Amino acid sequence: METRGIMGGLYRISEWIMRISVTNILWLLCSAPFFFCFVMMLIMANSNFMNEVLQMKWLMGILAPFTLFPATAAMFSVTRKWVMGDVDAKLLKTFFSSYKANYKQAMLGGIFYTVLAVIMYAGYTIYMTEMQSMQVLGIMVLAMLVVFLASLFNFFSIIAHYHATTLQVIKNSIFMTIFRPIRVVVSGIVSVAILFMGLKYPVIIIFGAGSLIAYLSFFNFYLTYQKLQQAVEAREAAES
Repeated sequence: METRGIMGGLYRISEWIMRISVTNILWLLCSAPFFFCFVMMLIMANSNFMNEVLQMKWLMGILAPFTLFPATAAMFSVTRKWVMGDVDAKLLKTFFSSYKANYKQAMLGGIFYTVLAVIMYAGYTIYMTEMQSMQVLGIMVLAMLVVFLASLFNFFSIIAHYHATTLQVIKNSIFMTIFRPIRVVVSGIVSVAILFMGLKYPVIIIFGAGSLIAYLSFFNFYLTYQKLQQAVEAREAAES
Protein backbone atom coordinates (compact mmCIF):
# COMPACT_ATOMS: atom_id res chain seq x y z
CA MET A 1 0.00 0.00 0.00
CA GLU A 2 2.85 2.37 0.85
CA THR A 3 4.53 1.60 -2.49
CA ARG A 4 1.27 2.30 -4.31
CA GLY A 5 0.97 5.63 -2.53
CA ILE A 6 4.51 6.62 -3.48
CA MET A 7 3.99 5.58 -7.09
CA GLY A 8 0.69 7.47 -7.23
CA GLY A 9 2.34 10.58 -5.84
CA LEU A 10 5.18 10.35 -8.36
CA TYR A 11 2.67 9.92 -11.17
CA ARG A 12 0.74 13.03 -10.11
CA ILE A 13 3.97 15.03 -9.86
CA SER A 14 5.04 13.88 -13.34
CA GLU A 15 1.61 14.89 -14.69
CA TRP A 16 1.95 18.39 -13.20
CA ILE A 17 5.45 18.76 -14.64
CA MET A 18 4.13 17.71 -18.04
CA ARG A 19 1.23 20.18 -17.91
CA ILE A 20 3.46 23.05 -16.83
CA SER A 21 6.09 22.22 -19.47
CA VAL A 22 3.67 21.79 -22.38
CA THR A 23 1.80 24.99 -21.55
CA ASN A 24 5.05 26.93 -21.25
CA ILE A 25 6.35 25.63 -24.58
CA LEU A 26 3.08 26.53 -26.32
CA TRP A 27 3.40 30.04 -24.89
CA LEU A 28 6.97 30.38 -26.12
CA LEU A 29 6.13 29.07 -29.59
CA CYS A 30 3.19 31.44 -30.04
CA SER A 31 5.36 34.32 -28.80
CA ALA A 32 8.40 33.21 -30.83
CA PRO A 33 8.88 36.43 -32.89
CA PHE A 34 8.94 38.53 -29.72
CA PHE A 35 11.39 36.26 -27.91
CA PHE A 36 13.60 35.95 -30.99
CA CYS A 37 13.99 39.73 -30.98
CA PHE A 38 14.64 39.66 -27.24
CA VAL A 39 17.45 37.12 -27.61
CA MET A 40 18.94 39.07 -30.53
CA MET A 41 18.81 42.24 -28.42
CA LEU A 42 20.78 40.53 -25.64
CA ILE A 43 23.38 39.26 -28.10
CA MET A 44 23.76 42.70 -29.69
CA ALA A 45 23.96 44.40 -26.30
CA ASN A 46 26.87 42.15 -25.34
CA SER A 47 28.56 43.08 -28.63
CA ASN A 48 27.96 46.83 -28.12
CA PHE A 49 25.76 47.21 -31.22
CA MET A 50 23.65 49.87 -29.52
CA ASN A 51 21.81 51.12 -32.64
CA GLU A 52 20.73 47.56 -33.40
CA VAL A 53 19.68 47.10 -29.77
CA LEU A 54 17.40 50.13 -30.07
CA GLN A 55 15.92 48.73 -33.28
CA MET A 56 15.24 45.39 -31.57
CA LYS A 57 13.49 47.21 -28.70
CA TRP A 58 11.20 48.99 -31.15
CA LEU A 59 10.50 45.73 -32.96
CA MET A 60 9.69 44.00 -29.68
CA GLY A 61 7.26 46.79 -28.85
CA ILE A 62 5.56 46.35 -32.21
CA LEU A 63 5.39 42.55 -31.97
CA ALA A 64 4.31 42.26 -28.32
CA PRO A 65 0.59 43.11 -28.78
CA PHE A 66 0.24 40.65 -31.68
CA THR A 67 2.22 37.71 -30.27
CA LEU A 68 3.15 37.93 -26.59
CA PHE A 69 -0.15 39.30 -25.25
CA PRO A 70 -2.52 36.81 -26.97
CA ALA A 71 -0.23 33.89 -26.09
CA THR A 72 -0.03 34.99 -22.46
CA ALA A 73 -3.82 35.37 -22.26
CA ALA A 74 -4.17 31.81 -23.58
CA MET A 75 -1.65 30.54 -21.02
CA PHE A 76 -3.61 32.21 -18.21
CA SER A 77 -6.78 30.50 -19.48
CA VAL A 78 -5.06 27.13 -19.10
CA THR A 79 -3.78 27.86 -15.60
CA ARG A 80 -7.24 29.18 -14.67
CA LYS A 81 -8.56 25.67 -15.32
CA TRP A 82 -6.05 24.26 -12.86
CA VAL A 83 -6.87 26.80 -10.15
CA MET A 84 -10.59 26.16 -10.64
CA GLY A 85 -10.02 22.42 -10.14
CA ASP A 86 -10.19 21.22 -13.74
CA VAL A 87 -6.67 19.77 -13.76
CA ASP A 88 -7.53 17.29 -16.51
CA ALA A 89 -8.49 19.94 -19.07
CA LYS A 90 -7.03 19.25 -22.51
CA LEU A 91 -4.01 21.50 -22.86
CA LEU A 92 -3.90 21.99 -26.63
CA LYS A 93 -7.65 22.49 -26.98
CA THR A 94 -7.88 24.90 -24.05
CA PHE A 95 -4.83 26.90 -25.11
CA PHE A 96 -5.71 27.37 -28.77
CA SER A 97 -9.45 27.87 -28.27
CA SER A 98 -8.64 30.58 -25.70
CA TYR A 99 -5.97 32.03 -27.99
CA LYS A 100 -8.52 32.39 -30.78
CA ALA A 101 -11.37 33.63 -28.57
CA ASN A 102 -9.33 36.25 -26.70
CA TYR A 103 -6.90 37.28 -29.44
CA LYS A 104 -8.55 40.59 -30.33
CA GLN A 105 -9.05 41.71 -26.74
CA ALA A 106 -5.52 40.72 -25.73
CA MET A 107 -4.12 42.48 -28.80
CA LEU A 108 -6.02 45.71 -28.10
CA GLY A 109 -4.97 45.61 -24.46
CA GLY A 110 -1.42 44.91 -25.59
CA ILE A 111 -1.40 47.97 -27.83
CA PHE A 112 -2.68 50.13 -24.97
CA TYR A 113 -0.17 48.78 -22.45
CA THR A 114 2.78 48.93 -24.85
CA VAL A 115 2.11 52.48 -26.07
CA LEU A 116 1.49 53.86 -22.59
CA ALA A 117 4.53 52.03 -21.14
CA VAL A 118 6.76 53.50 -23.88
CA ILE A 119 5.41 57.00 -23.23
CA MET A 120 5.86 56.69 -19.47
CA TYR A 121 9.37 55.26 -19.80
CA ALA A 122 10.33 58.03 -22.22
CA GLY A 123 8.98 60.61 -19.76
CA TYR A 124 10.93 59.04 -16.91
CA THR A 125 14.15 59.06 -18.96
CA ILE A 126 13.72 62.72 -19.94
CA TYR A 127 13.01 63.83 -16.37
CA MET A 128 15.97 61.91 -14.95
CA THR A 129 18.58 62.82 -17.61
CA GLU A 130 17.64 66.03 -19.40
CA MET A 131 15.50 67.78 -16.79
CA GLN A 132 17.33 66.94 -13.60
CA SER A 133 15.64 69.73 -11.67
CA MET A 134 12.40 67.77 -12.09
CA GLN A 135 13.64 64.34 -11.02
CA VAL A 136 10.87 64.10 -8.44
CA LEU A 137 8.41 63.95 -11.32
CA GLY A 138 10.58 61.27 -12.90
CA ILE A 139 10.36 59.17 -9.73
CA MET A 140 6.57 59.64 -9.69
CA VAL A 141 6.33 58.54 -13.32
CA LEU A 142 8.47 55.48 -12.53
CA ALA A 143 6.17 54.56 -9.62
CA MET A 144 3.15 54.88 -11.92
CA LEU A 145 4.91 52.72 -14.52
CA VAL A 146 5.58 50.00 -11.94
CA VAL A 147 1.91 49.96 -10.85
CA PHE A 148 0.84 49.98 -14.49
CA LEU A 149 3.03 47.00 -15.38
CA ALA A 150 2.03 45.15 -12.19
CA SER A 151 -1.61 45.43 -13.29
CA LEU A 152 -0.76 43.06 -16.15
CA PHE A 153 -1.11 40.18 -13.67
CA ASN A 154 -4.74 41.17 -13.17
CA PHE A 155 -5.24 42.08 -16.84
CA PHE A 156 -4.51 38.55 -18.08
CA SER A 157 -6.38 36.96 -15.17
CA ILE A 158 -9.52 39.01 -15.89
CA ILE A 159 -9.42 38.17 -19.59
CA ALA A 160 -9.18 34.50 -18.69
CA HIS A 161 -11.90 34.60 -16.04
CA TYR A 162 -14.86 36.55 -17.38
CA HIS A 163 -16.20 38.48 -20.34
CA ALA A 164 -15.96 42.27 -20.33
CA THR A 165 -15.04 45.03 -22.74
CA THR A 166 -11.35 45.78 -23.18
CA LEU A 167 -11.76 49.13 -21.45
CA GLN A 168 -13.45 47.49 -18.46
CA VAL A 169 -10.71 44.85 -18.26
CA ILE A 170 -7.96 47.49 -18.21
CA LYS A 171 -9.83 49.70 -15.74
CA ASN A 172 -10.56 46.81 -13.35
CA SER A 173 -6.99 45.55 -13.65
CA ILE A 174 -5.55 48.89 -12.57
CA PHE A 175 -8.14 49.43 -9.81
CA MET A 176 -7.51 45.97 -8.34
CA THR A 177 -3.76 46.60 -8.42
CA ILE A 178 -4.09 49.93 -6.62
CA PHE A 179 -6.73 49.01 -4.03
CA ARG A 180 -5.81 45.34 -3.51
CA PRO A 181 -2.04 45.40 -3.95
CA ILE A 182 -0.79 42.72 -1.55
CA ARG A 183 -1.33 39.66 -3.72
CA VAL A 184 -0.10 41.49 -6.82
CA VAL A 185 3.09 42.35 -4.91
CA VAL A 186 3.45 38.68 -3.93
CA SER A 187 2.99 37.63 -7.56
CA GLY A 188 5.57 40.19 -8.63
CA ILE A 189 8.18 39.13 -6.07
CA VAL A 190 7.83 35.43 -6.84
CA SER A 191 7.85 36.14 -10.59
CA VAL A 192 11.11 38.05 -10.28
CA ALA A 193 12.57 35.16 -8.26
CA ILE A 194 11.52 32.64 -10.92
CA LEU A 195 12.99 34.77 -13.71
CA PHE A 196 16.19 35.27 -11.72
CA MET A 197 16.51 31.50 -11.38
CA GLY A 198 15.79 31.22 -15.09
CA LEU A 199 18.80 33.42 -15.87
CA LYS A 200 20.99 30.94 -14.01
CA TYR A 201 19.23 27.85 -15.34
CA PRO A 202 17.66 28.57 -18.78
CA VAL A 203 15.82 25.24 -18.69
CA ILE A 204 13.42 26.90 -16.22
CA ILE A 205 12.58 29.58 -18.80
CA ILE A 206 11.95 26.96 -21.49
CA PHE A 207 9.95 24.45 -19.49
CA GLY A 208 8.21 26.31 -16.71
CA ALA A 209 8.79 29.98 -15.92
CA GLY A 210 5.82 31.40 -17.83
CA SER A 211 3.24 28.83 -16.79
CA LEU A 212 4.39 28.88 -13.14
CA ILE A 213 4.06 32.67 -13.03
CA ALA A 214 0.65 32.48 -14.72
CA TYR A 215 -0.56 29.85 -12.26
CA LEU A 216 0.59 31.85 -9.23
CA SER A 217 -0.81 35.10 -10.64
CA PHE A 218 -4.25 33.67 -11.36
CA PHE A 219 -4.30 31.93 -7.98
CA ASN A 220 -3.67 35.25 -6.21
CA PHE A 221 -6.14 37.05 -8.47
CA TYR A 222 -8.84 34.47 -7.77
CA LEU A 223 -8.45 34.81 -4.01
CA THR A 224 -8.81 38.59 -4.33
CA TYR A 225 -11.75 38.17 -6.71
CA GLN A 226 -13.55 35.85 -4.26
CA LYS A 227 -13.10 38.35 -1.42
CA LEU A 228 -14.51 41.14 -3.57
CA GLN A 229 -17.47 38.95 -4.54
CA GLN A 230 -18.15 38.11 -0.90
CA ALA A 231 -18.01 41.81 0.01
CA VAL A 232 -20.50 42.66 -2.74
CA GLU A 233 -22.85 39.84 -1.69
CA ALA A 234 -22.66 40.91 1.97
CA ARG A 235 -23.48 44.50 1.05
CA GLU A 236 -26.40 43.43 -1.13
CA ALA A 237 -27.70 41.21 1.66
CA ALA A 238 -27.46 44.10 4.14
CA GLU A 239 -29.35 46.43 1.80
CA SER A 240 -32.16 43.94 1.09
